This record gives sequence, structure tokens and C-alpha cells, in this order.
Amino acid sequence: MLAATAGVGTALAAGGSVHAAAGRSAAEDRRLRGLISRMTLEEKVGQLFVMRVYGHSATEPDQADIDANLKEIGVRTAAELLERYRVGGIIYFSWAHNTRDPHQIADLSNGIQKASLGLPRGLPVLVSTDQEHGIVARVGEPATLFPGAMAVGAGGSRSDARTLGRIAGRELRALGIRQDYAPVADVNVNPANPVIGVRSFGSSPEAVARLVAAEVSGFQQAGVAATAKHFPGHGDTVDDSHDKLPYIHHTREQWQQLDAPPFRAAIAAGIDSIMTAHIVVPALDPSEDPATLSRPILTGILREELGYDGVVVTDSLGMEGVRTKYGDDRVPVLALKAGVDQLLNPPSLDVAWNAVLRAVRDGELTEERLDASILRILRLKAKLDLFEDPYVSHGGVDRTVGTRAHLAAADRIAERTTTLLVNEGGLLPLSRRRHPKVLVVGADPASPSGTTGPPTGVLADALTELGFTATALSTGTAPSAAVIDRAVTAAGEADAVVVGTYNVSAGSSQRTLVERLLATGRPVVAVAIRNPYDVAHLPGVPAYLAAYSWTDVELRAAARVIAGRVRPRGTLPVPVQRADDPAAVLYPVGHGLRY
Repeated sequence: MLAATAGVGTALAAGGSVHAAAGRSAAEDRRLRGLISRMTLEEKVGQLFVMRVYGHSATEPDQADIDANLKEIGVRTAAELLERYRVGGIIYFSWAHNTRDPHQIADLSNGIQKASLGLPRGLPVLVSTDQEHGIVARVGEPATLFPGAMAVGAGGSRSDARTLGRIAGRELRALGIRQDYAPVADVNVNPANPVIGVRSFGSSPEAVARLVAAEVSGFQQAGVAATAKHFPGHGDTVDDSHDKLPYIHHTREQWQQLDAPPFRAAIAAGIDSIMTAHIVVPALDPSEDPATLSRPILTGILREELGYDGVVVTDSLGMEGVRTKYGDDRVPVLALKAGVDQLLNPPSLDVAWNAVLRAVRDGELTEERLDASILRILRLKAKLDLFEDPYVSHGGVDRTVGTRAHLAAADRIAERTTTLLVNEGGLLPLSRRRHPKVLVVGADPASPSGTTGPPTGVLADALTELGFTATALSTGTAPSAAVIDRAVTAAGEADAVVVGTYNVSAGSSQRTLVERLLATGRPVVAVAIRNPYDVAHLPGVPAYLAAYSWTDVELRAAARVIAGRVRPRGTLPVPVQRADDPAAVLYPVGHGLRY
């Protein structure tokens, strides 16, 4: 491994070493420009891409992952990907089998660095992932998993947000991951938003800005590049940019007031990277190009108006939102012309890579334009110590990842987020003496990456550990009449019922389930395990909690609140509108009961 770094070490030696704390001095830039000057055009093009690759190992993945790589990328392994395309970054996904366990992740990261640094003029790779926590996490247990953004918003603590970022960053860095696509800086002002929702800190631009800045500070103190997303703001849409191209109809003034503050705060906090959104904002760019491909938005607003000179990374180029208007060969070229630096996860790397290469050879893009982005990318790699210290160790993993202190911090933060919305007659906390037998029913959506699940089982186990006799019965997000009957029968044998709700709508059979359970006369406690808006559709429930996610750490905290081991402390970071009159507010921002 030491030999593999020799090429980079020699290239940097003339000007001294590059340290994260050294700042972007003129001498450092000269060294980095020297590296760029020795790169071939093909190597420069590769440095702009961040690509997925299947497998738990850089050189010896399982056969199924080799087959997937051959089908999608035309290479067998991560090492071959680096050799053929010289990509500057690799993104980890759980579904790509990159994140089995901490030691394996560390070994994969080391294998990637060794493969890249062993090439002629080899450069370290910036390994990234989406570790937002809450419902989006690629690295699971035994790593520490924290509450998601809206839960942190309910806690309202900048100190907790900073602690989350610092601990999560330390664990990611120990695994060889030095760029995290978090935090979400979108302001969720639309309850119907299908793609952001609880991934946002809330609906108040000022509150979101404070928490974004705190989390950025935590991540970057830990030596991991934070990424504010999704610029210019994805919080007010009813469409999912994974599936179509959403429109944001804010005026320029509304954008300034609602969407811009968290990104301004992130920039003021020294954010290392900002991710673009595949959304159309006609008030910011009348051409109706998606923001990822919009020069008025990325260069005119982000670079020039907001003064940002860090790395700009696209959201995944495989998403339909960016592919709707232009072909896959035009998208990466237009993104670079708009002001992007890193091109993330194109559907076909061969098509995208050759399109950029051809654009330079044909004169549509200049080599100097590529050099400007590569310099930003290399500055970030230097800041993150990748030139001097690209490798990680099993010992570092064992000292850092999922430690008792880190897990305890996650539990404490989660306890400060659980929000009590309704508590008629002081039903909560439940008494082990009066309600010893508890039935836990409700939705069991697929568990977020790396958590135990299912939610009903996690809640039942946690309540049992707290002294109740709890049993779980999964009824799903759309319970049938037979399933509802079975739950009602089981409720007859219980002293109290806890029901987990998930995105309840006016026509949801979850409403029927809850109404039938209430009709049994048993005390019913409902827990919104995703969006807190569910409570508006279930007015008869005597006790209602918002957990903001169905990850283990948030469900265990909700169980402790139900049992009275901790007091509810969260307050709503978004308003809950009335179901019969969406213009009227049922529970305002800041609502949260105590006992």
C-alpha cells in the first residue's frame, strides 16, 4: 500500500506535504495544478465522475456482482472500473453490496485506494455515500444510526445536530468514506412532498438553516465532507424527481425567503460540497431546464450570487428528473456547462464518459473548464488528507464504529425528539400495573437500511424490555378486512394497544383498523412512524406520538416515552393541517405535550 502512494507522494514532495489544516494556499494550488498538468484528457474526464460499482471487494466480488458490473458498466470489479475510466469517486450503496459490515467496508475502501493509486499518475478516490440517518442510510448496524432530520428538527438542538454530524462523520471516516451526501437542506413546506418529507429538518427556513449549519460543522470537524442538498431547494413539490421532473412554482422572492436560507447557512459554515436538484424553477431559469443543467441557477446564483466556490455534485444522473428533457449523452455535458464539478452515477458510464470526452475534442467544452472542476475536487481530496493518509485500519474501525458511547449518544438524542401530540385523560405514560399486556399492531414498511425491523417487532421487544408483556401483529400499510378482524380479536386479549401508522390518507384502510380498535374499548396509543401528518386523519385516538421514522433508535425512544421511562420533549417542526380543511392548522409548529 505504501508503494501504491509513491506516485502521488513524489508529485507533491517538491512543494511540501498537503494537510487538511493547511488551507488552500497558493503553494498547495500550484502542487495540485502540477498534478492536473500531467493528466491525460481521458484521466481528467474520469476524475469528474462518481460511480456505483457492485461488490463487497474491490478485486474479488461475488459472481452475481461481477455479472451486474459487466451488464451495467462493462467491467468486472471496482479495480477494473478505476483502470478503465479513472473515476475520481465511488459511491457506496447497500443494494450494491458495498456495505455488509464495518471491516468489509474498510477493506473495500482500502482496495479501491490501492487500485487507483497503483495506476500511472494514480490519484486517491473520494468515496461517498448517502448517510442522512433516519430513513436514508447506506451503512447499517453495528454502526451508530441516528434519528433522521425531521426528528432532529423536533428536538431543535443545534448541539445534538452537531454531535450527530461529528459522531457519524468519525464512523464514516473510519470506514474510508470521506464524503457524505448529507444534510438535507430542503425546507419541507408541502406535506404532500413524496421525496423529502421527514428527510427535512422542518418547515421553518430559519430553523432548518440553524440545524444544517450545525450538522455541517459536526461532519467536517470529523474530517468528512458534508453535502447540502438539493439546491436550489426540493421542499415544495408533489412529484418525486426519481420518477419525473418536478416543478417548483416559488417566485424569486419566495425562493429567497423559503429555500435559500439553509444553503446560505451551509456556505457560511464552510460546506465542502453542494448537491443539485433535478427540479425546474421557472422563476430562477425561464428555460425550464432542470437545476442540475441550469447555468443561471448553478453559476449565476450558487457561484456568483451566493459566492460558493466549493464542489458542486449532481444528484444521481440515473434519475428520471434529469433524463426527461435531454438524452444521457447530453446530460453530463450540459451539467458541466452549467457549473457542476462531480457527475454522480450516470446510468451508462461509457455513454457519459465518452460524451464529455467528445465535447472537449469537438470544442464544446474546453480543457480549462475541466481543469477548474478538477482543481476543486483535488482541493477537497487534499483537505480530507487523502493524498497523505488514504487508508484505514480494522483497529480504527473497532475503536470508532458503533461504540457504546456513540450508541448511547444516539439514544439520548432520540429521546429528545419524540413528540407527544395527543394525550387525552393522561393515558400516557402507560402503567405496567394497569396495562401489563400490550398488543402492538400496524404498518411494517421495509426497514431502513441496516436496522433490525420490522417496526411492530421493534416496538414490542422494546416494551417487553421495559416490563410489559408485548406481542406484535403486523397489519401492513393497507390492512385487509380479514387482517383487521384478526387485530381486533387479538386486542380483546390485551390491556392496551399500540398501533404504528404510516402515511395515513383519507381513504386508507389504516383508518378503519384504528377505528375498529377504538371500538373495542381498549386504550389505543398511536405512533406515527413516518410523517407526523397522520394524526389529522385519526381524530378519535386518545394518545398520539410522532416518531418521524421507523428506525430502531427512534422506535426504542418512542417505547421509552410510552412506558414513562423518559418524558416527551419534542415539538412539531412542521404544522399539521386539518384533514377536512387543509388551509386550517390543527397543530402548529412548536406543538408538543409534556408529562
